[in-house]
Amino acid sequence: MNNHPSTDQLLLKMPSLRAVKCFVVAARYQSFTRAAQALCVTQAAISRQIRELEEQLGTSLFERVGRSVRLTSAGTIFFEAAQLSFINIAQAAARVRKDYGQHARRTVTLCCSPAFSGLWLAHRLPDFLSAHPDIDLDLVTTQNFAALEPGIHPDIFITKMARVRDGYISLPLFHDRIYPVCTPAYLAAHPQIGTLEGLRDAVLLNLSPHGRAQVAEHVDWSVWLAIHHLDLEQRMKTGAHFFNANDYNLLVQLVLNGQGVALGFHHLVAPLIASGLLTKPIEQELVLEDTRHYLAYRADKTEDDACVRFRNWFMAQLN
Repeated sequence: MNNHPSTDQLLLKMPSLRAVKCFVVAARYQSFTRAAQALCVTQAAISRQIRELEEQLGTSLFERVGRSVRLTSAGTIFFEAAQLSFINIAQAAARVRKDYGQHARRTVTLCCSPAFSGLWLAHRLPDFLSAHPDIDLDLVTTQNFAALEPGIHPDIFITKMARVRDGYISLPLFHDRIYPVCTPAYLAAHPQIGTLEGLRDAVLLNLSPHGRAQVAEHVDWSVWLAIHHLDLEQRMKTGAHFFNANDYNLLVQLVLNGQGVALGFHHLVAPLIASGLLTKPIEQELVLEDTRHYLAYRADKTEDDACVRFRNWFMAQLN
């Protein structure tokens, strides 16, 4: 048989929290006067609360030593327990205030590729932050979504993997549209890249597959030209460079610097084309209709306010 008192009985026997608060502060300062100053009340109020607490406990908690006070043996026992309880209450209150209060700040952890963060997210991020001042973003970039460090559990993934992890719900987004891009000045200086054959023989900046093997299919210049019935191996031996890198941000920067032609992924380069910084030397493109990009969010955060607002904002940006 359980002889422990019920929670209700314990609460009925609990002393006043106001009295306990006065006791803890007085014990810390060893002074009723300093306790009164700290709590912005009178010394008489502190004395009254301590006296009522002692009457309820049936013992003295302080003994006077000159102008100060010190704890009795009973007071020491009660102080250690009371101080720990107030620390726990204060910490819990701080967490609740932070996570659920009227002006609570919330954090959304987002995981995407470096290219997506640098070319898609970076110039849109100010819009999100200004529209949602109470939400902070914690961004994690990776090329290998299947092998994140232990302990990293993003709220949202933007990836080409239809199933990135267990416990996530995936929303299909867009297909890849891939076409050559260069600067208008580079096209004017190299008009031959306005044809497929001339493009094949130009300075090509190529996205290599290193470190990207698990990110769905990979499209590089060899694949793109083959789709358009050209063999990369038949390039004229004119000394035109063929530069490989697995850093797409670097390739785009080289293109912007007028160093050659790269394959542009529409969702990443469209703003650069709209601004006139880049152009399409030819109209041919490749659309990967069998694959998509996905937004995957944690199933346990389906109704989370911050995550819902980020998802809604993201989808609005795509539309």
